[in-house]
Amino acid sequence: MKISLCMIVKDEESVLARCLSAAAAFADEIVLVDTGSSDGTKEVARRFTDNIYDFAWTDDFSEARNFSFSKATGDYLFWLDADDVIEPQEQKKASALRAMLESDRPDVVMCNYRTGGLVYARERFLKNVPEAKWRGHVHECIVRFGKAAHCDLTVTHLPTERDRGRRNLDIYLKWAEKERLESRDLFYFGRELYYHKLYPQAVATLEEMLAGDGWYVNKIEACKVLAACRRETGDNNAALESLFRSFLYGEPRASVLYEIGCLFKEQKNYPVAVYWFEAALACRDHTAEGDFELPACRGILPALELVVLYHLLGDREKAFEYHKKSEALAPDHPSVVFNRAYFGS
Repeated sequence: MKISLCMIVKDEESVLARCLSAAAAFADEIVLVDTGSSDGTKEVARRFTDNIYDFAWTDDFSEARNFSFSKATGDYLFWLDADDVIEPQEQKKASALRAMLESDRPDVVMCNYRTGGLVYARERFLKNVPEAKWRGHVHECIVRFGKAAHCDLTVTHLPTERDRGRRNLDIYLKWAEKERLESRDLFYFGRELYYHKLYPQAVATLEEMLAGDGWYVNKIEACKVLAACRRETGDNNAALESLFRSFLYGEPRASVLYEIGCLFKEQKNYPVAVYWFEAALACRDHTAEGDFELPACRGILPALELVVLYHLLGDREKAFEYHKKSEALAPDHPSVVFNRAYFGS
């Protein structure tokens, strides 16, 4: 069985060797597509592979990735970005992964992706069949097909100093003038508008997305971004409505419950805030469903809020109870250290 690593790159001289060295345990073939580098990216790549192809950039990440897939000869296709890395302890899982591919022959293998504080599942290994096609101009994905499996391999995204500025936003603005964007593109377009503080445009785009037939996980996330837009414009009641609206699309997420708690805390409605923070702390993990969620929202963050709120409500015993829970979760967190000294005194 042969695994092909397929990558698209541009001006990644500083990080490419790190990525390819870490991926060597998994890849029998490396296919690298360059979309217009002006640095030494290709020279670095030649230390690892002769399969280097030029591709004229079209403001469409899916088109470039599909081109990389078309050049692969492996039974399975494996993808990474140049600023991704597979840590040494994760590289040891290569043999188990190969054995699973050989025995189970899944069409899609989902792996964990860690970026900043987020950990979520992404399609990472795909059977080399026509259904393995990328979609989306930016924040592209593979629509799941066939039999899916999950592997506990974790790929870590390490941030670089490169400022990509308005790149993603400008791509979406270009395509929005040419065509009617699909639901998933509308979701990510709305997020880009929010990141660039274009709040009315973000709200309109996300409302259009929610009116369509998008993926339920993206709809839940869209409600969270809508709430953030409305908080930025000072309409906290509308922010609350957006967060509650997310319940229409699936089981409540910890990040939503945590944000609801924060809004009630700001209103000094402490008993209601306690309810929502305790709900966040008890919320189950939805990472395997593809959610973009901070684990801290169902752990240390609501636990710390509950210490403060029970103290404000005059229940020192409950405050101390949640201090001990937060201490177990993150003993070196600055707020835990402060609370430890406070309760000790």
